[in-house]
Order: sequence, then structure tokens, then C-alpha cells
Amino acid sequence: MIGQLFFIGIPGPDLDDATRDLLDKIQPGGICLFSRNVRERVQTRKLLDGLRALSPVMPFLSVDQEGGLVDRLRRVMTPMPAANRIKSIEDAGDLGKIAGDALRLLGFNMNFAPVVDIVDDGRARYSNGLHSRAFGSSQAEAVELASAFMNTMQESGCIGCLKHFPGLGASEVDSHKELPTVSISEDEFLNKDLYPYREMLASGSVKCVMVAHAAYRNVGLQEADQNGKLLPSSLSPALISNLLRGELGYDELVLTDDLEMGAIVENYGIGDACKMAITAGVDMLAICASTDAINEGYEAVSAAVQRGEISEDRIDRSVDRISSLKRSLQAPPPFDDERLEALSNHIAELNAQLN
Repeated sequence: MIGQLFFIGIPGPDLDDATRDLLDKIQPGGICLFSRNVRERVQTRKLLDGLRALSPVMPFLSVDQEGGLVDRLRRVMTPMPAANRIKSIEDAGDLGKIAGDALRLLGFNMNFAPVVDIVDDGRARYSNGLHSRAFGSSQAEAVELASAFMNTMQESGCIGCLKHFPGLGASEVDSHKELPTVSISEDEFLNKDLYPYREMLASGSVKCVMVAHAAYRNVGLQEADQNGKLLPSSLSPALISNLLRGELGYDELVLTDDLEMGAIVENYGIGDACKMAITAGVDMLAICASTDAINEGYEAVSAAVQRGEISEDRIDRSVDRISSLKRSLQAPPPFDDERLEALSNHIAELNAQLN
């Protein structure tokens, strides 16, 4: 059951002995592939089929396929356009359909997209790595375009994931490197950054939310840790249990952004961060690169449950949410390289149309 709480990365493009040993020990609830894992179309499908076969419980098999700068399929498909190039609901839906069909044919059942951070003209100057990754430049555009992308992708059987809750658009640094301290007012936080979540969660179509690593110094819900430092949102009971679960009424899957990012590892060890995130209300812990970090996190949570620091009831609630969503997963369609090539050509046509 504890392994179901982990969303891990694996080292390379094949199921070598080290990867098999890791999977056998952790039995993770989810596995995310990166560019290091994706070399060819047939190889990717073979890898994902192998991961399913090795897992006693059907795993989430995900990827960050946003398009633009974050395109894990660029070796096997025509590169997809960045979200900020999409200007119409029709094009957003078209991109979602292409992404969903391609990911399913390759063997995936989840995509860590769309990004619904608000990046308006004033925020576009920040070096936070988000500029081209977000849909639209206003709250309304973000909702319209991201919803069209997500809904059509999910119609293909590929689950989407809204990110990065509660909003990273106003961060001035990249959370991959350090903890962003977002200095916007509470009013801006509530009425701009939370707007896409409030609107899209109310539709009932959102199955997964990824929580950012960020602090919001002017927001009343912001907490401090035991050393007085601002607590990252991914480890915050106030933002996850009170705001996302409580006020926004969201009771489906919640996972962290990668816990190996500088925003976390520079301030907390992986083991403590995993325990804090579960206590805060997260269901799944993303650890995407280091086998040592994955083992450390797994052992820390296991020991905390054995000691009673984390209750079995708390684990059960997350496993119930994970299991509920997994019941909707479908076996992948038969591999079809000709269809993948047609989808790749469709991407090229969309790119040309957007230029």
C-alpha cells in the first residue's frame, strides 16, 4: 500500500536489473518517463508494456508532454507547439486530441499537463521557466484553453493533471533551483492564480492536481515550518487540506511536483519532505530521478507508519483515491506506427498553422 503513494522515475530506456529491483521493492503507484527513457516509438511502447507487466497493480504511466520546451516525445514525434502559442479553443482541443491519441498508442495513461499558471504580460519578464508553458495570458483564457486541451485528451483515455497548484505564474525564480517566494497580494492570489482551479474543479472533469513548491508571504494561509521558514505549498496542510480539499471541495488525486527539486532538497531531506507532504494531504509523492532518493522516501514513510507518526487511516484515504482513479484506466490500444506517423504529420500541420 505504501508503494502506491510513490510516483517515480526510472533510470533508462530499458528494464535492466537495477530497474526491476527498484520496481520489485517499491511497487510504485505511478511511473513517469522522461527524455532519457524515450528513444524510439517501439522501444517506448515495449518499455511501458513491460512496466505494466511487472506491476501487481496497474500503475499510472505518465510523462510531462506539454509541448514547446517540455516535450518528452520530440525524439519520436514532430515537436508539439508550446501552450502559449495556442490562441483558440479549437486549436487547444486539436492539440489535446493529438497528445491523447499519441500517448495512448505509445502506452501511457496519464499526462502531467496542462499548465494553468497565469502568465500575463507583467509576469512574463520573470525567469521562472514558465513563460511558454502556460495556456493563455489571463484567467479566462487559461480556463478556456486548458479545459479544451484536457477534456479532449481525456476523451482519448489519457488522464490530465492541472499544475502547479496554487499558482506559480508570479514566481520570480525557478522552483527547480530554489524555493520561490511569491510576493503577490492575497487578493491577487485568490482572484487570479486560484481562478483556474476554482473554475475547472467545479466542472468535475479534473482527475489530478499537482502541487507546486512555493511560498506566498502575503497570503493568510501561508504557514511556517518548525524553524520559522516559510513552508512550501507542497508540504502545507493549510493549502492542501484546508484550501484545495476543504474550500475548493476537491477530493480526487493530488500529487507533489518532483521532490528532488532545489526548492525542497535545499531545505528538507527527501525523507522528511515525503512525511510532511503525506501529513499535509497529498496522495502521491513524485521522486523522478535518484534511486537513492526513492528508497529514502519509501523507507521514511514506511517507518513513520510503523511508528504511528502517520496513521494507517491516513494512508488508506490516499490509497482509496488512487484506486478509484485507477479503476478508470483502460488497456492501451494496439501499437500502430502508421497512426503515430499520421499524428506526427498533424502536429507539423498545426505548427505551420500557428506560425
